[in-house]
Amino acid sequence: MSAVAAHQQVVTGNHAVSHGVRLSRAQVISAYPITPQTQVVELLSEFCANGALDAKFLKVESEHSAMAALVGASSTGARCFTATSAHGLALMHEMLHWSAGARLPIVMANVNRAMGAPWSVWTDQNDSLAQRDTGWMQFYCESNQEVLDTVIQAFRVAEELLVPAMLVLDAFVLSHTAEAVEFPTQTDVDRFLPPFNPKVRLDISNPRAFNGLATPETYMELRYDLQEAMNEAVEVIRRVDAEFGEQFGRRYGLIETYRTDGAELLLVTSSTITSTARVVIDELRDEGRRVGLMKIRTFRPFPSAEVQQAVDGIKKVAVIDRNLSYGAGGIFAQELRAALHNHCSIPVFGFVTGLGGRDVTPAMIRETIDYTTVRDEPEDLIWIGLKR
Repeated sequence: MSAVAAHQQVVTGNHAVSHGVRLSRAQVISAYPITPQTQVVELLSEFCANGALDAKFLKVESEHSAMAALVGASSTGARCFTATSAHGLALMHEMLHWSAGARLPIVMANVNRAMGAPWSVWTDQNDSLAQRDTGWMQFYCESNQEVLDTVIQAFRVAEELLVPAMLVLDAFVLSHTAEAVEFPTQTDVDRFLPPFNPKVRLDISNPRAFNGLATPETYMELRYDLQEAMNEAVEVIRRVDAEFGEQFGRRYGLIETYRTDGAELLLVTSSTITSTARVVIDELRDEGRRVGLMKIRTFRPFPSAEVQQAVDGIKKVAVIDRNLSYGAGGIFAQELRAALHNHCSIPVFGFVTGLGGRDVTPAMIRETIDYTTVRDEPEDLIWIGLKR
């Protein structure tokens, strides 16, 4: 650690994002306000105005324009950031493909919010998971501390791979809830996250063509390169997280296992449901039940090898999804089944709950475990907490 000590501050999840961006020395921020992420860019605009952050803040007329502006800025070699939520993210969808295909390491915070209709401002994961095929890395955060740390890590990983990164936090459960967060010093972050200096950029002294027409003879190879970068991202994320842990004392992994020694049933969660699940797992362990927990932090690239290792010795898996792919089921459960298909034949029970911000209580988490315990074969989709 540096001679200037890190310090703690009580901040909301939204402001944890803002401070992570400030510490990362973002150079261009482009944003359009949308509940519940507006506080992220409000504070960043204050940082730009008062000199706490030497960055250009672009006020645009839509989320589509926000990402379009960053495509241009990132092409010049600037470190770029934006934040959005729900329908704002959906409006960006076209530009997410452009930024990933152009290999631009933009970092974005998405505050998970349920999609309409009907209108909602509360949390579920359908907005971000609907973007899972755009070529963006995705990280799902459990706490405000993880939010701040993930911003810094995301810039480092994205710029090394030239792949954009999205960090995701639950609306209101994190975004507007204050927790004690340790702020690393600027000196330490600068040592961990060097300036972005791409070899190829828009430069009037060295003109190049960008994003031109790709014929069938070249397009497929560019997509191969992006896929290879995603494959490489697994190791880069692991290494960057380990280096972050060595320097700052906190690490998160692509997944995290909790009390899995001797477990026969594995509960799989993501984001803030994990915090409640830890309490339930502790209670069940005290009761002598052989239950463990796995938190999936990195969704893209999907950490298949880590998941396969985590299920060794497990007899059943229960996945809690705060999302729904209509006509198929919970999305994390689908990904888990795909990852395990050629590895083992463990039954995977998929549960959907908490949509539209409905509370996911300890009793509901117990219900998923009880349901899985007494059955041998899973149904396609199991609803928990449905009022009908």
